[in-house]
Amino acid sequence: MNPVMERVEESESAFLYSRNHPQIKRLRALQTPEGRMASNEFLIEGVRPLAEAVKLGVRIEKLIVVPQLLTGRPAEKLVKQLRIKGVPCLGMLPEVYYSFTQADEPQGIAAIVRQRWDALETVRPGQGLCWVVAEAVQSPGNLGTIIRSCEAVGGAGLILLGDSVDPYDPATVRASMGALFGIRFVRSTGVQFAEWKARRQVTLVGTSPSAREDYQAVDYPRPTMILMGCEKRGVTPEVMALCDRQVQIPMVGRSDSLNVGVATSLMLYELFNQRRRTHKEGQTGKEIGDSLRNSQAMPNEETRCGGSRNDDATTG
Repeated sequence: MNPVMERVEESESAFLYSRNHPQIKRLRALQTPEGRMASNEFLIEGVRPLAEAVKLGVRIEKLIVVPQLLTGRPAEKLVKQLRIKGVPCLGMLPEVYYSFTQADEPQGIAAIVRQRWDALETVRPGQGLCWVVAEAVQSPGNLGTIIRSCEAVGGAGLILLGDSVDPYDPATVRASMGALFGIRFVRSTGVQFAEWKARRQVTLVGTSPSAREDYQAVDYPRPTMILMGCEKRGVTPEVMALCDRQVQIPMVGRSDSLNVGVATSLMLYELFNQRRRTHKEGQTGKEIGDSLRNSQAMPNEETRCGGSRNDDATTG
């Protein structure tokens, strides 16, 4: 017998054969905004994202395993590690897994994880490299790119304004490649964010095609927050009015705008490179990133995992 199958069957876990089982309906619900909001949970699929979650100490609510689809030592090692920790396990047939998965190439391993939302009042502007303020970003793929870039440079997290896409949407989770476990998320309205900013010393920088300053010609003070907007409309005038500075990313081709994921990445790396120049000579980018990341002073796990999106959205 497959050793993974043995571990699943010998544990207190269940093995499912029906697509109509209540547990499968629960997993299917996590693929919808309503289901994620109601449960404050989300689904991660694949070896790499799950391994990253485990590495960072994220609490796994339930492990999902399809023994027939598992391949390679890393997957088997991950299952064994989580079973030793006592994580509840749900085994199932491939056809049952296919009924809810959205993965392009299912690897036979997934997990249910609690969403993590921080209250706006817990945000300190000087944490990490910076915070990214994203207003009404609509594409899960773009938000996933922003998450990956933010984590890569040691950013603290994202403050999502308005009707921005859910960072725990399956497409966003896949696009982030596990990076979402290394940063923080906050939901807020424009009004709440304006009130919060008025009480703090922080430079908010927005990008605009009509801005006069080149984004690479500006010295960004500490702390700085980067403001980015919706793919189609950009930042609303009300939120742009909160900016202390506006910069332009120059373009010489026929395109009149950049993908918001690309534009945010350019801004983050400009900020990162400026901080690199102020660190000790000879430090590698990784050492600088680790230094920035270690300055985040993350809230404890109970505080981070206990609150819901709705609770955080009304904080201010």
